Amino acid sequence: MKVLLLEDDPSLNYLLNEHLHDQGFEVTSCTNGQEALEYLIDEVFAFALLDINTPIMSGIEVLKTIRTDYKNQTPVIILTAFQDMKHLKESFESGVDDYIKKPFDLEELDQRIKKLCKQFNLGNESEVKISEEILFLPELCQIILNGETKHLAQKERDILSYFCKHRNRVVSSEELLQNIWAYEEMPTDATIRVYIKNLRESLGKDRIQTIRGIGYKFE
Repeated sequence: MKVLLLEDDPSLNYLLNEHLHDQGFEVTSCTNGQEALEYLIDEVFAFALLDINTPIMSGIEVLKTIRTDYKNQTPVIILTAFQDMKHLKESFESGVDDYIKKPFDLEELDQRIKKLCKQFNLGNESEVKISEEILFLPELCQIILNGETKHLAQKERDILSYFCKHRNRVVSSEELLQNIWAYEEMPTDATIRVYIKNLRESLGKDRIQTIRGIGYKFE
């Protein structure tokens, strides 16, 4: 599972890098916010750990930029030595998923990461065989259809992951909202329909049925 680490303190960066590697993560480490932003724009990560007080751009500025300008919903844990409510509030208003104050034990970090992985269904499935022709790679936000790779937006990936776990059952729009947008600004029904339309274009139009007035059924 690919992880982005933004931490400008060399000793802590090394410590966290080694610890995450020991936990089985593939770590890309950065020491300034601009570098972290470029990685988050260009690559797909399971989640990111962002220190607040970093050169060029702060971790919060990186978070705001990916959420607002790029609609990037990569799960993020903020790391900070700040103890005040101002930075805590700003982080959550910018779309952070969790927040850990320094100094912290590595065990605490591990528990936060486990919680994040459970919340976003990270690491549970490296690949899902949808049919003989379709392979779904959740961590990479990809579908392989007859050997051709198709990329999914993160929310499309999340919806498809949820459908795969609830095959042949009708799933309402409200259920998708509660399980995928739990702590975010809720989208409209029209937005969900766009995601479903995009998934049908990738998977085939008959794979997701619309049950009028109720929801969707994935087969």
